[in-house]
Amino acid sequence: MKNIVVLVSGGGTNLQALIDAQESGIIKNGKITCVISSKADAYALERAQKHHIKTRVLVRKEYPDTAAYSKAILNAITEEKADLVVYAGFMTILDEQVVKAMPNKMMNVHPALIPSFCGKGYYGLRVHEEALKKGVKLTGATVHFVTEVCDGGPIILQKAVEILDDDTPETLQKRVMEQAEWKILPQAVSLFCEDRLEVRNDRVYIK
Repeated sequence: MKNIVVLVSGGGTNLQALIDAQESGIIKNGKITCVISSKADAYALERAQKHHIKTRVLVRKEYPDTAAYSKAILNAITEEKADLVVYAGFMTILDEQVVKAMPNKMMNVHPALIPSFCGKGYYGLRVHEEALKKGVKLTGATVHFVTEVCDGGPIILQKAVEILDDDTPETLQKRVMEQAEWKILPQAVSLFCEDRLEVRNDRVYIK
């Protein structure tokens, strides 16, 4: 059974999708053992506590710089014996010391079909605003391994979502979460915990 540590900063809707998937048996051979938040008032912490999952808070602004904060996070995930670290709305950039310690053992869900609408500054509603501005007909979500390049790690799973003519950034965000993010993130986590993911030449192969 693999230990899954989830990093959060806000409401925790993706965390809830993981908890629901765990409780319904979708996630095999893995268990969320700890949720770590960068904010003390993140609602995600309440979600974890309701399901008797251990929580820790490491407030970003209490650390002088990215390196110090990254070291604190790395120490925490090491203490929690994390086999897999999942970014679930974790809005804090960590430096390469964390990635180097956990190669292909950290994953993130991004609300677009990478390489579209991704990279520095593309998060939250901005992703959906840009997709609507560009007039693309399909968007979606991507689960990828985390590397030192923002949204640049090997892609694990993607799911497309149709854009409707009357979409607003808010309606699109909600539909991408419901139809894509909440489905492929638990799937990717389960594939990892079942040892079914193999990375070769920056590509992920599902065994």
